[in-house]
Amino acid sequence: MKLFDVYPLFDIEPVKAKGSFVWDKNGIKYLDLYGGHAVISIGHSHPTYVETLTEQLNKIGFYSNSVKITMQEELAEKLGKLSGYSNYELFLCNSGAEANENALKLASFHTGKKKIIAFGKSFHGRTSLAVATTDDSKILAPVNETENIVFLPLNDEKAFDEAMNNDVCAVIVEGIQGVGGVNIPSNSFLKKLKDDCEKFGALLILDEIQSGYGRSGKFFAHQYSEIQPDIITIAKGMGNGFPVAGVLIHPDIKAKHGMLGTTFGGNYLACTAAITVLDIIEEEALIDNAFKMGNYLMNELKQIEGVKEVRGLGLMIGIEFYEPCGEIRNQLLFKHKIFTGSSSDKNTLRVLPSLTITKVELDQFLYAFKAVLSKQLVK
Repeated sequence: MKLFDVYPLFDIEPVKAKGSFVWDKNGIKYLDLYGGHAVISIGHSHPTYVETLTEQLNKIGFYSNSVKITMQEELAEKLGKLSGYSNYELFLCNSGAEANENALKLASFHTGKKKIIAFGKSFHGRTSLAVATTDDSKILAPVNETENIVFLPLNDEKAFDEAMNNDVCAVIVEGIQGVGGVNIPSNSFLKKLKDDCEKFGALLILDEIQSGYGRSGKFFAHQYSEIQPDIITIAKGMGNGFPVAGVLIHPDIKAKHGMLGTTFGGNYLACTAAITVLDIIEEEALIDNAFKMGNYLMNELKQIEGVKEVRGLGLMIGIEFYEPCGEIRNQLLFKHKIFTGSSSDKNTLRVLPSLTITKVELDQFLYAFKAVLSKQLVK
C-alpha cells in the first residue's frame, strides 16, 4: 500500500527536536519558525511535557467519555482561569476542524436557524461545515456545497450590514486569519459583529485555532477588541503536538445529553498535554514573551528593504512582498536551514515560532532574511 499523495513535501525528514530547533535524519539542524502550522507553543520536547505525558501513559492512556475523567475538569478550570473565561463551559474534541464543526452545529441547535456568515480568505477546516465556511473552492467537494453560507469581505462593515438579518444563526471569524495571509479583523469590526449578533439573535463564533493560546500576545487575539464572543474554538497550540481541541461555550447555551459527542476527545493523554501546556505558559510567562518578541521582530522587519508590509500580533506574523515569495522561503529553508510558512496569498510569508523563542534565535532569522532579500533585490 502507498500513501495517498495529497501533500507537497519538502525532502526533509526531522528525527529529533528541542526548543526552537529540529534535526533531520542526516544530522542537519534547522531553526523552526513555523512549528508545524503554529502547533508548537511551548517548544519542541519540553522536558516537563515529556515527563508528564510519559507518567500518564504509564498509568492509563485512554478510556471513552462514558466514564468520569476528572482531568477534563482540571483542564477546564485552568483554561478558564488563564484565558479569562472562567464562566464559560468546555467541550473537548480532537482537531480544529472538529471544533468548528461542533461550534457551528451548536449555534444552529441554539438558535434554530441555519444561515451562516463567514469571510473572504477564511480557513476553518476541511470537514463538512468547516470547509463550507472556508473561502477556498479548491478544497470544497460538491457534497460540501450549501446555500446556507454567505462570504463577505473582512472588515467591510457596510457589506456586513447589508447581509445580516434574522435568518442568520452564526457569524464565524478568525481572531487573525492565518492561511489567508495574517489578516487582522479590526477592533471596530469585531465590536460590530458582536453588537449585530446580539441584535439579530445570532451567535458570534471566534475561531482562535491558530491565533489563540497566547500567540497574539494575549491569550486570545480577539481580546484586543475587548469583546466576548458566544463561542470560541481552540486547537493547534493547545497540546503542543498532541491532538486536542476544544469549544468554549457561553453559559447561556445549554447542554443536552447527546447533542455533541466524541470518542477520543478529552482522553487522559490529551488532557495531560493540554494541562501541561497551560502550566508552562503561565510559569514561564510565555504570553508576555510572545508579545515582546513579536514586537521586536515586526519592528526589525519593517525596516528591511524589499518588504511591502508586515502584519501581525505577537508571534503570528505575515511578511508581504511585492511578488510571490516561494523562492525566498526555499532559500531560507535550504540555504539557511530555517523553516517558515506559506499562505494562500502567494506574496506573504508566515512566521509562527514557539512562544519560547528568544531574541538570539530571531536575530539568526533576521540575518538570514536580510541576506536572502539582498540577493533577491540584486536580481
